Amino acid sequence: MKPAICVFCGSRPGKEPRYLQAAVFLGHLMASEGIGLVYGGATSGLMGAVADSVLEKGGSVIGVLPEFLSSKEIAHKEITELILVPTMHERKLLMYEKSIAFIALPGGIGTLEELVEVTSWNQLGVLSKPIGILNVNGFFDPLLQQLDHMVEEGFLDSQTREWLEVSADPEELFEKIIKRSRI
Repeated sequence: MKPAICVFCGSRPGKEPRYLQAAVFLGHLMASEGIGLVYGGATSGLMGAVADSVLEKGGSVIGVLPEFLSSKEIAHKEITELILVPTMHERKLLMYEKSIAFIALPGGIGTLEELVEVTSWNQLGVLSKPIGILNVNGFFDPLLQQLDHMVEEGFLDSQTREWLEVSADPEELFEKIIKRSRI
């Protein structure tokens, strides 16, 4: 199996066109570098855009989708492998297991929850995989400020905060993540 990066992102495109552009650029970059995609399995929003862009360049895409969401999020039937699972917990666990690293693009509460969970799992030693945040148009600035505040107030250790690679440039972030994943 080829190495793959799990991408967390919105099932909506967002208001800013740069979000969609970044998703497409990242997908093309991953495929061009021989890195597969693991993601939530939908055709809509940034999720669909990143999957389609990996496929356009001949890359491998694994989608993991809970059965109850297969109609709501419109399961992507054109990807390399679509895995339907019973629960959200099984979805996330499978996505985490199949990935060498994680990248978060803009998204909603689900994206935030997945990003926070893998960060927590890294902190607890359940995982030890690089995590990147593609901070398109400053989307994640409020979250990054909150994390810095948590460090300042003694609720988060600085090492956990420093594990998060952050860049507004997809290429720079990809290089950092690949370097840290040692493939």
